[in-house]
Amino acid sequence: MDTIAVILTEPENLRLQRVGLVAPGDEDVVVDVEWSGISTGTEKLLYTGRMPNFPGMGYPLVPGYESVGRVVQAGPASGQAVGSRVFIPGSRGFRDVRGLFGGAAGRLVSSGKRVVPVGEELGERAVLLALAATAYHAIAEHPPELIIGHGVLGRLLARITLAMGAPAPVVWESSPERADDARGYQVLDADRDGRRDYGRICDASGDANILDLLIGRLRSGGEITLAGFYDRLSFAFAPAFMREARIRIAAEWHPNDMAALNALIASGKLSLDGLITHREPAESAPDAYRTAFGDARCLKMILDWRKFE
Repeated sequence: MDTIAVILTEPENLRLQRVGLVAPGDEDVVVDVEWSGISTGTEKLLYTGRMPNFPGMGYPLVPGYESVGRVVQAGPASGQAVGSRVFIPGSRGFRDVRGLFGGAAGRLVSSGKRVVPVGEELGERAVLLALAATAYHAIAEHPPELIIGHGVLGRLLARITLAMGAPAPVVWESSPERADDARGYQVLDADRDGRRDYGRICDASGDANILDLLIGRLRSGGEITLAGFYDRLSFAFAPAFMREARIRIAAEWHPNDMAALNALIASGKLSLDGLITHREPAESAPDAYRTAFGDARCLKMILDWRKFE
């Protein structure tokens, strides 16, 4: 069994290529992908060659961890049903290439325990579930008063904060192209915000040089949550010491985060509308990746695999 996949052969060298798939076992499912999302965080680091070293890191690799498709084969111990639509957060089921993330392909093999059944009504918006669950994980017990960045992650953080019943946060955004579509919260340029007593700040910008600015906006005992992905961080110690600042790192989502997130969506408290702004057929993947990483108007780019295989 094989498939067409997006392959990063080296930094900034991306192409479509047919690759082999491992044989599925009793606990595995085979998924025909309908849509996959492009991450402007981790995938951009992979594309530019700035990704910190991880176990399994190396080229050539299949990027992506935001895929949605139909189960076309389900092992007897997989716990999944043929024909169901599922979200699949990447795959390692490739031969001859690395699948550190492994979601950008027309067909995927994965453990049935890793996939998440999704409602038919979500359609292509289901590619956002990993990012939304990551946002939920970052703030579930720490709803922010200030969010940095109004990209798709920042918007999800703000929407989830409101959906949980917390007060409306302020969002900083410096790009005019991304300052629109605030739904129940305020978007400001940092220079227009004179407040310096925030108790909780959540960074969704991924800017490795932002900590000094954020520490200067904390009250004593305040907390900064880092929800982006960074290479190396540093900050001036004295201002953080004087504020007894706390810096918290939010990692990947857990299954209970996904369950809680889906409950918010099902209840109508959380909408994923308006976050996918760009779509391209899978055969246009090289151009789609360049747009996703280079166009400030692009919040989320998705690849459509439905007519490719």
